[in-house]
Amino acid sequence: MADATPPTAWSAAGSGGGRSARFDEVFCGLLPRLYRRAVMLAGSRQSAEDAVHEAYLKLAARPQRFLAHPEPYAYAFTAVLSATRDAYRKERRQVLVDEVAEVAGAGAGFGEWDGGVGRRHAELEAVRLLGRLTHRQAGIVILVDLDGYTLDQAAKIMKVHRGTAARHRARALDRLRGYLVESEHGRAGR
Repeated sequence: MADATPPTAWSAAGSGGGRSARFDEVFCGLLPRLYRRAVMLAGSRQSAEDAVHEAYLKLAARPQRFLAHPEPYAYAFTAVLSATRDAYRKERRQVLVDEVAEVAGAGAGFGEWDGGVGRRHAELEAVRLLGRLTHRQAGIVILVDLDGYTLDQAAKIMKVHRGTAARHRARALDRLRGYLVESEHGRAGR
């Protein structure tokens, strides 16, 4: 996870005078969660840091909107998703996360501590799989399946109709299932 660089260090980039201490306090409180989700969307730590920084700059331009929002995380997540999408469109290619090498003993006995290797392997696999989805599909899956929002709440955050959100999620889950079956067949063939 990226370090929680205080946004005040970012302000030199020009967000300037309209920012308040309250804005920085609330945004800093969301940074760890935003960084984790941004990595899942962007596929790499550096791209995630850039997306969160861009989101900060967008939100810092109008801090009163961010602070007045009933769910600041949802508002910030939407800005991160937008920044990630913009970066993807700008580059016209996505940096893929390298295949995760099999770690001996990662699936050892249930309940055995492996130093966090198993969890990290799962996180990298999730990032790799989410990177194969569209930004909207990944956003809906993250909001509903990882962050625990209802489909209605996720649709509102993503500013799409509930049916559209449901369709994106269903297609995303179908693609993910297909990728998992594909990878299982690849491992069985080894």
